[in-house]
Order: sequence, then structure tokens, then C-alpha cells
Amino acid sequence: MALFQKPKYSTVIVKKKDIPHGMWKKCPVSGEIIYNKELEQNQNVVAKSGYHFPITARSRIGHLLDEGSFTELEKDLCAGDPLEFVDSKPYPERLAAYQKKTGENDSIVSGVGKIHGIPVSLAVFDFQFAGGSLGSVAGEKITRAIELAIKEKIPCIVVSASGGARMQEGILSLMQMAKTSAALGRLSEAKLPFISVLTDPTAGGVTASFATLGDVIIAEPGARICFAGARVIKETTNEELPEGFQSAEFLFQRGLIDQIVPRTEMRGRLRDLLSALYTKKEPVEA
Repeated sequence: MALFQKPKYSTVIVKKKDIPHGMWKKCPVSGEIIYNKELEQNQNVVAKSGYHFPITARSRIGHLLDEGSFTELEKDLCAGDPLEFVDSKPYPERLAAYQKKTGENDSIVSGVGKIHGIPVSLAVFDFQFAGGSLGSVAGEKITRAIELAIKEKIPCIVVSASGGARMQEGILSLMQMAKTSAALGRLSEAKLPFISVLTDPTAGGVTASFATLGDVIIAEPGARICFAGARVIKETTNEELPEGFQSAEFLFQRGLIDQIVPRTEMRGRLRDLLSALYTKKEPVEA
């Protein structure tokens, strides 16, 4: 018989409580875990790190415009399938899936509203709809928003969040670059301001057209702004690329962007710009 025996320990099983899905988010910059309601109260911006999580078009409109002032226009416009495009699934099926997911008919929500009492024509991309891609409907809604600004003699604002032209519409998508740019030419002739707000990401044909034609170009902090992806550029040029060369901060230093404005300050900054460019009066709090 052994003098010493190994004691027997009882096994205690501790079950972790299930954490409800979707209550928390992890900041990719600081690693901080943030309660979703706290994020929502700060417009999906992490207070400590300043990281900007994406938001929907309607949420952005709610933060920018005076409460109850927004009137949506062109809501029922829907894309057709003139090319009868099929990749892994037919284009109409893709559109139906995006419409079900987002509750939107396409990647743009547009209309008129007020910012601190100043009337504006507004078009906002929703990146959740097909990566905010620029198709015939998005281009038409932006063009109509610009034309409405000319008709009503009010400023126009476009908030971009897009991966670029929509490949399922081919050349019809690329034509929207020229159409929107031509409309902005008419807005300029009417001496009405166009403010372009770039968010993460703004790329491709959107960057190459109306997004970089603003009288004032504003970007959110850390936004990726480019024409082609970094990997494609590197493989094409066979050159080492500067670190962060597609960031809002890099492009601000080189003059493409006029201002970098946190989302939580955007409404106030737009009021100041509209007061200077449009009303020619001191900004009014509302």
C-alpha cells in the first residue's frame, strides 16, 4: 500500500452564459469591445479610437438632416436587366436578394431636406446594397438630385460609399460617370454649390467621376479612397507603394481632399460650408 496517494479532485464544469448575438462589436483599431447601443448613440464611431463603423444610408440621412425635414424622391426606381447578365446567378436574383437584405430598391437613397434650416438636395449611397455599386438607377437618382438642385436653386450633397461601377450592367454602368459629371457641369454654371462627402470605401468609377468633382470634398477619417485596389496597382506598376497611400489622410496631405471631418461633426461642418457658399450668412444653430 502506497504511503501517499494522489488525491481525487471533483471535476467542476462551468457553463458560460450565452451572450446574445449582435450586442457587441470589437474595434479593429484598439481591440476594445463596445456595446452596440453605445456605438449607435455615437453614430457608429468608437469614442476612444475614432474608428468609423459603416452605417446605412437612412441612418446617415437621419444624422445629417433636421428632424422631419427629409422628403424621399425617386424611391420606386428599380434596375432592369438589359444585358441578361448571369454569373453564378442571374442578375435579377441578385437584385432581389439585395432588396430583401436592405429594404432598398437600389444603392442610392435620395431626396430633399434641411441642414440647420438650409435646404439641400441629397443623395446617399448604401454600401450594403451590392457594395454601393454605381448602376443605371444610382446614376439616374444622382443626376435627378443634381437637376432638382438646379431647379430649386439649392445646394447638392452626395455621400459616397461605393466599390465602383456595377459590372452586371456593363457599359450602361460606366455611362453614369459621364451623365453625373455633365449634370454637375450644369450645377456649376448655375453657381450652386456641390459638396462631395467620401466615406469608406469610395472607389472605381465613383471616385473617377462625381465624387471628386465637389466644390468642397470632405472625407471621413480613415476612409479608403481609390480607383483600383492596392494589389492591382502594385501588380500593374511592379512598384512598392507608400503605406496608407489610399487613405483619406494621405490624399488630404496631397490636396485631393479639402477637409477630413469626423462623422459626429459632419452635420455642423456642412452647415458652416453651406452658410459660406450658399446663404452668405453666419451659421445658425438649430
